[in-house]
Amino acid sequence: MLGGGIGPRAWILNAQVPGGYPRLDPDRHLAEIAAAEGLTGPGAGLMTAADVAAYTTGHDGGVTATVTAGLGVRGWAAVPDTATRAPRRPEAEVPGSPFRPEDEEVPGAPFRPGTVNIVVTLPVALSDAALVNAVATATEAKVQALLDAGLDCSGTPTDAVCVAAPEPGQDGGEPFAGPRSTWGARIARAVHTAVLAGARTAP
Repeated sequence: MLGGGIGPRAWILNAQVPGGYPRLDPDRHLAEIAAAEGLTGPGAGLMTAADVAAYTTGHDGGVTATVTAGLGVRGWAAVPDTATRAPRRPEAEVPGSPFRPEDEEVPGAPFRPGTVNIVVTLPVALSDAALVNAVATATEAKVQALLDAGLDCSGTPTDAVCVAAPEPGQDGGEPFAGPRSTWGARIARAVHTAVLAGARTAP
C-alpha cells in the first residue's frame, strides 16, 4: 500500500489497524506511522486487521518468510462476475489492506480479519525479473499451505507479498526465483512453513 514496486527500500512496516478501518488514505497513514517510529528514507508499508504480534516465520537456506494471517474472509481468486453483488467501497480492493468486502455485504456481521501479508527476505540479490518471479513463487506456496491446512481457498481479497533482497551489483543478481530454482525453492519452502503455521491458528 506504500512503496510498492521495485526499488531501494530502507524499511518494511506491517501495521495493525482496527476492523472497519475508516481512512481513505492508507498510504499517508502508513507514512505517519513510519515517521512516528523514527523510520526514515523510502520504505514499504502493509496493513492488516490481523494480530501482527501473532506472526509466524519459516526459514530455509538463508531465506526467511514472516507472515501475518487473518483468514476470516477468504475465497478463490477467480470468481464469477455477478451483477447481484452488493456495492463495495473502491478502497476495499487494495492489496494488503485490512478491508473486508464480504463482511461489508452483511451488516452487523462479526469482525473476522481477512488478510495474509507475507514478507520474504533473502541474503542474495535478485534481478528484476527474479523479483517478480519470487512474488509468484511465494503466492503459489501460500495457496499450497492453505490447502494443506484444509482451507478451501486461494487466499483473501487483500493479501500482499513483499520481497526484500540486497541490491544487485554488476552481475545483475540471481536470474531465477521460480519454485524449482535454487532460491525460489527456498522461498517456497519458507513461505509454506510460515503460512501453514499461521493458517492453523488464524481466526
